[in-house]
Amino acid sequence: MDVEVISLGGSLLFNGLDVNYTYLNKLKRLLTSYPGKRFVIVVGGGSIARTYMTALEHFNSNKEFVSHFGIAITRTNARLVANAFGRLSNTRTLPKSLKEVKHLLTKHKIVCCGGLRYADNQTSDGTAAQLARYLRTRFINLTNVKGLCTKDPHKYKGAKLIPRISYREFDKEVRKLSFHPGQHFVLDHHSSTIIHKGKVPTTILGSNLTNVKRFLDGKSFIGTTIN
Repeated sequence: MDVEVISLGGSLLFNGLDVNYTYLNKLKRLLTSYPGKRFVIVVGGGSIARTYMTALEHFNSNKEFVSHFGIAITRTNARLVANAFGRLSNTRTLPKSLKEVKHLLTKHKIVCCGGLRYADNQTSDGTAAQLARYLRTRFINLTNVKGLCTKDPHKYKGAKLIPRISYREFDKEVRKLSFHPGQHFVLDHHSSTIIHKGKVPTTILGSNLTNVKRFLDGKSFIGTTIN
C-alpha cells in the first residue's frame, strides 16, 4: 500500500472552542483526491488537552495520570476526525496498537487515531513517528507554524524558516528542551529520537492545505525537511 502518516496538530481542529469545520472539510477533499493513497492521521490534543492537563498538574496529579488524560483527549479528537471522513474511515474502532492500525488500513482509506497506549514521555507526534517507521513510509507533521524556525514565530517577527536540517542537528535542538506532558513544540523528544534512529523521512508543514497538496504532488513547498 502507498501510505502516508500525518500528525494533525490539535490546534488545527478548533477555532477557540468551535470545531473548524471548514478546515476538516478541506482536508477531507484533499486526501480523498488521491485514489492510490491511504492515510493514517494521528490527531493531537491541542489547547483543550493542555487546559485539562494544566489543571491536573495544579491539583498535583502525577505525571502518568496526566499523560493518560492527554491520550484520552487525543482519542476523542481522533473520533471526531474519523467521523468527518465518514464511511472512508474507522468511525467505530480506534486502534490501540501499531498492528491494529496496519490492519485497519486494509479496510479503510483513512485511519484515524490518537495516542495508542501509555508509554513514558509519549506524545501524538511520537506515535505518528512510530507508525511511519513501522509502516516504512514518511512522516508529515501538520501544525500551526510553517516549519522549524530559528525562533518561535508566534513571539518573534524576525524568525526565519529552516527549510532543511539533518536528523542529528534536529535532535540536538530538541534535546535543549525539557519534556513535559502536553508539550507544545514542532516535534518532541520521543518523535525526534524515533526519526533520528529510524532515519524516517520527515516533513514539517504549516496548516495551509494548498501547500500540503504541493508537497504530496512532489512540487516545491514551504516547510522543513528532516533527513
